[in-house]
Amino acid sequence: MTHTDHQTMRRVLRREIAGTIGLLTDEHDFRAMRRYRSFTFDDHKIYLEQVEALLRTRASMGSHTTIALFDPQEYAEYCAETGLDPDAPSSRTRFTAELAAKGPTIPYDGRPLADVVPALVDEAVRQATWEYAATLLARLGSCATCGEDIGRAAFTRASGLVVRILDTAPPGNRHLVCSITGTPETLVSVLHADEDDQGATHLDEAEALEFTTVVALGLATRGPGGLVMRTSAPGTPDRIYGWRLRGDDLEPLTAGEVFDAYCTDLDSGDLISPESGVDYCVPPDLGSDTAPPGHQH
Repeated sequence: MTHTDHQTMRRVLRREIAGTIGLLTDEHDFRAMRRYRSFTFDDHKIYLEQVEALLRTRASMGSHTTIALFDPQEYAEYCAETGLDPDAPSSRTRFTAELAAKGPTIPYDGRPLADVVPALVDEAVRQATWEYAATLLARLGSCATCGEDIGRAAFTRASGLVVRILDTAPPGNRHLVCSITGTPETLVSVLHADEDDQGATHLDEAEALEFTTVVALGLATRGPGGLVMRTSAPGTPDRIYGWRLRGDDLEPLTAGEVFDAYCTDLDSGDLISPESGVDYCVPPDLGSDTAPPGHQH
């Protein structure tokens, strides 16, 4: 009886353990892992099918699983730095545990893996964008004239501008895109701000942090770059408007400039038919007290 009780308790405890699986999302990364003998899969499609079956089984048992993006190159570097044997399952387990703590991850929520993979890749891109933008901001250092931290001042101003942009937007769901081309790498960040039935706006904190950091970098480096907002609400046309970064401020785009940006093919320069049910318009007035002033030197 005691043995049975112990087995029952272990089964209960097993449901309390959260797990993480490192996922090889594309064929290239999968082939890179095949050089290890202990990695026994030889077909990426079958590998994904088996991962999905495992995830569904764990979910049916009430177990929580986090999916992490497994990068073979980062794994090899990790093993070299820690002295682990890369051709050992235990090494992959330790690396995956590290990913769970600080890498891009998403919880498995029962969706097909074909829908989960793009979300995981998007999360990895979002995190990499934030880390890159934050590093560039930090490298700006302090002003030689007044000693003010340039990156911190830019982030404070960007935060105020983003708040004003959301506060002045029409009711509905908002989709903001910021593009910065004045840095070594072009950065694009997206912020979703959805409105519930009570009119409250909901933001993903990590997404908002990354977006504000990219805006701050554009302000601190004085562009070039821009922001575009798309608002959607039932029964009304979508509205699209935007601003260009001008110094440490935002300059409204005209309706014609917004139309040209959306209705011109970037590669060929040819005109594209405008979307039906969409208004290309000037942005709302952000007001004179939009945010704390940016760094002036």
